Amino acid sequence: MGVPNFEILWIDDGREPKSPPDPAYPDGIDLDVTRGRLAYCETALAHPTPRCGKYLIKCRTCGFTTLITTAGRADDPRSIKIPCKLN
Repeated sequence: MGVPNFEILWIDDGREPKSPPDPAYPDGIDLDVTRGRLAYCETALAHPTPRCGKYLIKCRTCGFTTLITTAGRADDPRSIKIPCKLN
């Protein structure tokens, strides 16, 4: 899952989704949390997740770490773009 310069851990909350997926995103969403920064790191995520949970994502290159939630549905995140701390 992802590329070698990322540590990605999916944490299972053990809950099934309670709401249907958003039909506007049948193939998942690409998260961009860069807030317009030009330097960024990017990776694919396993999609969809089996249940509700969260991804703990750390870039081994710059050290940026983030936590994002998943719902075990088709509209889960399939990739993420994070700001690079080196620039």
